[in-house]
Amino acid sequence: MTISAWLQSLRGKRVAVLGYGISNRPLVTLLLSAGLNVCVRDRSVPGDLPDCETRFGADYLAELSEDVIFRSPGIRPDLPEIADALSRGALLTSEMEVFFRLCPCPVIGVTGSDGKTTTASLIAALLEADGKTVHLGGNIGTPLLDKVPLIAPEDYAVVELSSFQLMTFTESPHIAVLTNITPNHLDWHKNFDEYASAKTNIFRFQKPGDRLVFDANSVAGVPLKHVLGEHNRRHFATAVEALGGIISREAIARVAENFPGVPHRLEFIREVKGVKYYNDSIASSPDRTIAGLEAFGQRVILIAGGKDKGIPYDALGPALREKVKLLVLNGPTSEKIVTAAGTSVPNKRCGDLAEAVRAASEAAEAGDIVLLSPASTSFDQFRNFEERGEKFRELVSILEN
Repeated sequence: MTISAWLQSLRGKRVAVLGYGISNRPLVTLLLSAGLNVCVRDRSVPGDLPDCETRFGADYLAELSEDVIFRSPGIRPDLPEIADALSRGALLTSEMEVFFRLCPCPVIGVTGSDGKTTTASLIAALLEADGKTVHLGGNIGTPLLDKVPLIAPEDYAVVELSSFQLMTFTESPHIAVLTNITPNHLDWHKNFDEYASAKTNIFRFQKPGDRLVFDANSVAGVPLKHVLGEHNRRHFATAVEALGGIISREAIARVAENFPGVPHRLEFIREVKGVKYYNDSIASSPDRTIAGLEAFGQRVILIAGGKDKGIPYDALGPALREKVKLLVLNGPTSEKIVTAAGTSVPNKRCGDLAEAVRAASEAAEAGDIVLLSPASTSFDQFRNFEERGEKFRELVSILEN
């Protein structure tokens, strides 16, 4: 089906868009440009209002009577108001689910508890290095449904997918990549089984001839330069494995030589008075922080802590005791992290990230490494991990050399 035919199929129907965030704004524009009857519903009032019917505030789901409902990834599909609408015959879908149905080119989907963005970015870089046209989007921050008219059959779409998105999927990509599954987002999912089940939807509906790739280990003779961490080398190997038979050896070598890494993932910020500062704000779980710590050959000053998402921290303890010389903490998970570290790791409690950066810089000596790798989500102080990482970069940039 073409996107024009799909839009035509919605004529005469009332459409609800739940959530007016990054993934749904282009969708609303697309629906309105087609002259469709749209109601945008969101718990928060956005700064820029769409030119259509709206319902904002705590009762944004009240009287949910539309025929077609587009769910933002962060909204659970089993909320009572949505369940009532479905019982009356409404259709529940999402921007990404429709993209899967309409995309004219092969789709490569990437999910996992860790490494989704890096692996998806590497897959896109490898394809581009081989001269192919690539459309990279999804959970990485770029909606793709409105881009469908620009996509040719010979192109490739590389899509990062979260458990929130995958939870209601009934289609799987032509090439599915699953980096790993460890406990995560248990403040949103009912339990680990629900979280893991959502992740496995990336391959549950694959067809004969489709490809499934799990976390790979190595690419013989091709090291990934400029990028720290054994976990990043695994992501590179996984990306290469996903594209077996599609790209050339020359493309692999070019990406291995030149890939700059992805912001907020062990990103070197600057050196101040002989102290190197690294931004690993993406590390919103203990597993991510463990991988970050293992990337360095010395003990580091670790800035950690943030919002608790209901996952255990016990596994972080050994890495903290082996790799951390000073633990600088802020946020609600501070106590859990201290408990995991034990009494052998000195720690300092701070009120916010700015205070934590000051404390880390005052304690650091020439030759030290200060690493922001929070092992927690950012929502206690920031809208997302990107904003947290940008704030860290700003705070480090004003340190006096």
